[in-house]
Amino acid sequence: MVKGFRQIAFLTVISRILGMVRDMAFAYFFGRSDLFDAWTIAFKIPNLSRRIFGEGAATTSFIPVYSRYLEKDPKEANRLANTVLTAVFLILTAVVLLVWAGIWGYMQVGAELEGTRRMLKLTAIMMPYMVMICLAAVMGGILNSHRHFAAPALAPVVLNIFLIGALVISGKGLGWPKEKMVYFTAWAVVAVGIGQLLLVAAPMKRYGVQLRPAWEFRSEGVRSILMLMGPMILGLTATQINTLADDIIAKSLSGSAEKGDSFLLFGQTIRYPVWAGTVSGLFYAQRLYQFPLGVLGVSLATAIYPVLSRTAAREDKTELLETIRRGICGAFFIALPATAGMILIGRPLVAVLFERGAFTAADTKATAWILYAYSLGLCGYFCQQIVTRVYYAIGQSKRPAMTAAAAVGVNICLNLLLIWPLGAAGLALSTALCSYLQVGILLVSLRKQLGGNVFEGWMGTLWKTIACTILMTLTGLLVLRLMGDWPKGTGYELIRIGAVVGICGGVFLVGSWLSGNEMLTLLSGRKAVLGKKTRDSCGTEE
Repeated sequence: MVKGFRQIAFLTVISRILGMVRDMAFAYFFGRSDLFDAWTIAFKIPNLSRRIFGEGAATTSFIPVYSRYLEKDPKEANRLANTVLTAVFLILTAVVLLVWAGIWGYMQVGAELEGTRRMLKLTAIMMPYMVMICLAAVMGGILNSHRHFAAPALAPVVLNIFLIGALVISGKGLGWPKEKMVYFTAWAVVAVGIGQLLLVAAPMKRYGVQLRPAWEFRSEGVRSILMLMGPMILGLTATQINTLADDIIAKSLSGSAEKGDSFLLFGQTIRYPVWAGTVSGLFYAQRLYQFPLGVLGVSLATAIYPVLSRTAAREDKTELLETIRRGICGAFFIALPATAGMILIGRPLVAVLFERGAFTAADTKATAWILYAYSLGLCGYFCQQIVTRVYYAIGQSKRPAMTAAAAVGVNICLNLLLIWPLGAAGLALSTALCSYLQVGILLVSLRKQLGGNVFEGWMGTLWKTIACTILMTLTGLLVLRLMGDWPKGTGYELIRIGAVVGICGGVFLVGSWLSGNEMLTLLSGRKAVLGKKTRDSCGTEE
């Protein structure tokens, strides 16, 4: 588990760094604006499919079935893979055509505001990306089953390189106006999909997978995948659906020069709780809190899932409970200090990354508050990735879907309640709270599913992590206080960030080492000693 985790995390961090450069370019050219609000929502709609398929339902449901076929009959596994790819292509192509028809129809009878029409046009341009990135994600699942992680992990690098290039060429090289730039960047997304698809398709032949259309949709393997995938779509993507709901509600309740500062509801004049650019602020904050989640949280869950699947297949309840325990403890070991770090350096981090060009100091302050609220849910987001996969490993996919549906419903209600007193930060706080709601319900239910105490053995490791996090937080506050009178220029902010990250990270790691926190194996790869038994990083005895 640890070897796979480190490899995926290392490759993913490259794409995340380039992704941050991409977001800095977006902030420079568009800032927090109504124009970028439209692009953000338009891109997030097809990109949600990547979260579902690339980091969620398709690969999570596909890998155990494909792996089982691969062990028995590689030729049959090849037919299964091609059938799934064919089905994904046909289904998603139909979805794109339906969306296009809906957009065309709505623009004929409604969509009077220019901002709405722009958002719909951008969505129509980028919808084909859904088909290509989902095919690439399923191919990535095939490669992961063959223990090939490089191409799937590097595919997002292609996205970031294309978008950075599109922004620099259109904005700096050609000097186009922002309205023209945003459409050029949307077309670049379509080109990205082609590049990503070619990247993951290239190594397939090396593993004996011949790509061609297949139509065995009624086979047992396809039925098994579809039965798992349906509930997984909601179960694994609750946070992504909640952030999309945040964006849509923010867009709907944002005032602007075109819409005015108030609206009529049942004859009453009501002021909009937020202003144009709020969706952009949510986007920038989401990108920052999702950095540790994407690099570490998803990588940990991706690495642990095959271990969970194999252990569940052997029906070894003791080892399964131990793997769950290590996964949850590992999630807290990473997420707790990440939460503290995001809150400590949130404002200077936003300033250093985004505050230039069209992105102002006021934008920095607004985005930092959103980031603080989202960061409070990091432990919940990490644990969602682990706990939902436990259910899929034991063949119980309905429970995560039910809890996710409840979390989405509660999130929408909290959004409408918290946006008025807290603005955009209220939307972020709602998403954070709902992540804990889903995880809490799933853990309680899991205890009944397994007939054992899934909480046993957690507290010792968890308290060590909490104590070290508190110590590093106090240290960070002291460091910031000592530098409190310094100016807020980029150079000084970088020094603040470097000092806090370096000193606090050192305090946390040294504290974890002195306290004997076994979760250090996630970083070192060395074997942890649990009591008198030596276990490797997956929790198996030697």
